[in-house]
Amino acid sequence: MIRRDFLKWGFAATAFTAATGAARLAVAAPGGADRGLTAADAALRAEAARDARRWQAARRFVATSFGRVAVVERGSGPQAALFLHGLPLNSFQWRGAVERLAPHRRCIAPDFLGLGHSEPAAQAKLDPEGQVAMLAELLDKLGVDKVDVVASDSGGAVAQLFLVLHPERVRSLLLANCDTEIDCPPPAMLPVIELAKQGKFAQEWLAPWLADKDMARSPEGLGGICYARPAALADEVFETYLRPLVDNPQRLHGYITALERNALHGIKPALKASTAPVRVLWGMADDIFLPRGADYLELAFGNSKGVRRIEGSKLFWPEERPDLVAQEALALWRGV
Repeated sequence: MIRRDFLKWGFAATAFTAATGAARLAVAAPGGADRGLTAADAALRAEAARDARRWQAARRFVATSFGRVAVVERGSGPQAALFLHGLPLNSFQWRGAVERLAPHRRCIAPDFLGLGHSEPAAQAKLDPEGQVAMLAELLDKLGVDKVDVVASDSGGAVAQLFLVLHPERVRSLLLANCDTEIDCPPPAMLPVIELAKQGKFAQEWLAPWLADKDMARSPEGLGGICYARPAALADEVFETYLRPLVDNPQRLHGYITALERNALHGIKPALKASTAPVRVLWGMADDIFLPRGADYLELAFGNSKGVRRIEGSKLFWPEERPDLVAQEALALWRGV
């Protein structure tokens, strides 16, 4: 999660003025500005605001040796699916997919240590390997032996490591835009890592977006960078994602700095040896994880089910297109 041209950020934070198209309707919407908003975007904002309240009410904490892990569960049954989010998001990213897939799986959506509402223990490791260890213990605590994994962004790196470190626990893997061995971290993340190492990322980047949701929806903000339809993002979405990070910057910065090392270095032989079916969905308008990542993953897995390239979609497209996630997940699961 970062912007393409980092040098312009300071100017964008002070000079941005939201533009509105002359053809747009002036529709009032809960959780956002009420001018220059289409009726469709207003409806999506209202839905997201309701979803945020429901997700918060459903959140619970599971005590582990790594700390208290925030989890939302939906659905039931003998088979489970594990949803792994990206940066700077939390499990709320998967709300739409979870709603659609809950009739088919016990859906488990945790917040990573250092992100969202999880409360890492003082000694907990926040790097991808540490997250894998946390997930293994979390599943043990929940009484789950095997999962279908759905992951994106930095969660995709954790998913690949989980696959090779715990192959007996992965029934299938569905990946969206994410780290690969050749882009871990992607070059666009390096300025973010540097700011995190200085303890400045939360205050200099996230706090301004949290204070000004229209800025967050702008082309220079989280919405414009990572979503194809930022106008549809409710204020509550930014509150859900950014508030716990701005309030706990040390956790966030620990998570980010742990991404500096290529955790996927040398993983390709193990991915090739894996027998779990893997499907990759790649938003082709993503400026952070470039299309070469999809090309790499297409040949990386021993039981690849191919790559679907999605034109016009940015990094966090799974949040915007949960129907597509659900459709692809069900098709993958039917073959297991």
